[in-house]
Amino acid sequence: MSDAGQEKRKYSKETLEQFETLKRGVEEILPEQPLLDKLEKALTTGKPLKIKAGFDPTAPDLHLGHTVLLRKLRQFQDLGHEVTFLIGDFTATIGDPTGRSATRKRLTAEEVKINARTYEEQVFKILDREKTKIVFNSEWCMTMKVEEVLGLTARYTVARMIERDDFSKRMKAGESISIIEFIYPLFQGYDSVVLESDVELGGTDQKFNLLVGRELQSQYGQEPQVIMTLPLLVGLDGQKKMSKSYDNYIGIDETPYNVFAKSMSVSDDLMWDYYTLLTSVPFDEIEELKKDPLNAKKKLAAHLVDFLHPTTDKETGKNQGELARQAWDSEKGKDGRDKMVLPPDTPVLTVKEKEIPLTQAVVDAGLEKSASAVKRLIESGAIRMGEDLQQVQDKQFVLTFPGKYQFKIGKKKYLIVQSD
Repeated sequence: MSDAGQEKRKYSKETLEQFETLKRGVEEILPEQPLLDKLEKALTTGKPLKIKAGFDPTAPDLHLGHTVLLRKLRQFQDLGHEVTFLIGDFTATIGDPTGRSATRKRLTAEEVKINARTYEEQVFKILDREKTKIVFNSEWCMTMKVEEVLGLTARYTVARMIERDDFSKRMKAGESISIIEFIYPLFQGYDSVVLESDVELGGTDQKFNLLVGRELQSQYGQEPQVIMTLPLLVGLDGQKKMSKSYDNYIGIDETPYNVFAKSMSVSDDLMWDYYTLLTSVPFDEIEELKKDPLNAKKKLAAHLVDFLHPTTDKETGKNQGELARQAWDSEKGKDGRDKMVLPPDTPVLTVKEKEIPLTQAVVDAGLEKSASAVKRLIESGAIRMGEDLQQVQDKQFVLTFPGKYQFKIGKKKYLIVQSD
């Protein structure tokens, strides 16, 4: 038996089961054995652990990428531990330098306040309202006196700070780093001191900040927190992390159908990461699903819908994931091929002429400003027609009448053109 196995023998079966549940999808647990110790102590004493995760409200809405951390927090809650959802309304005004190649523009207090309000509303889609503490770090950061801030800065060296990958790269490139950016990880770390957290969760990009929290807790005479880092969820483009700024996200407040449809655009390779990070489907079941990727993707999409919209339809008794799947199959066909489904508010252009260029019809309907804009859409393959959504390829395409035509223009526009 390995040393690690020998070490784990001293823990109870329940502790080891909790540990196995919690480590799913986690990139690193630093250090690992103290987490086992903390879990064992919590079980034997009946005193729950204090779990913390901080979110800076730098954007107005949460998306599926945020739920990787939120799901892990919920797992801790379900195991009986105390969860603190920390809204970094103070640190957000400083700006996290993580992953930045230049100093980030600071948000105003009003912008942060508006964003924080939506976080408060949305977080309980995942977390248990009765078991969640929501705190704002402005409660203690705003009241710190100058000498307290100076005392905090004295607990960490510049040499340690510039070991940070973001900072070292910028220094080598001759790019500026403001002093306030050095302050950010200190204030984030100080949050752990104030809350006396046992465990802090964060994305892999937050590892440096989380380690600062451990260091500060030690200096303030506390037992250092264990840190758990989780992978950053790759967005729908399959390349960059999920972010509203990259427009590759699924918002947690989006409609069930939108969640399903967007999930279906995830690549076959990427969806297995989504299964690991966003579901509790057992790994052996995931292996079976790999034999039928299309069905696996539909199951994933339905699961994510039910995760964000855990309600049933009063008339049919079906859950939202099943209803979204039915709507998708109706529109796309069970084989996933597109079919024309016109929204109720589809504009109708009625013409008197016997023929009219498609470019003119789209402009006359007010869907594009110029014929050249329509031609660019045709060149890019963005205009399709008929029930089977045949791609329009001819920039000079002319509609002849009598007759009726149906068009899908881009991703969201539709048009019916018919004779008088």
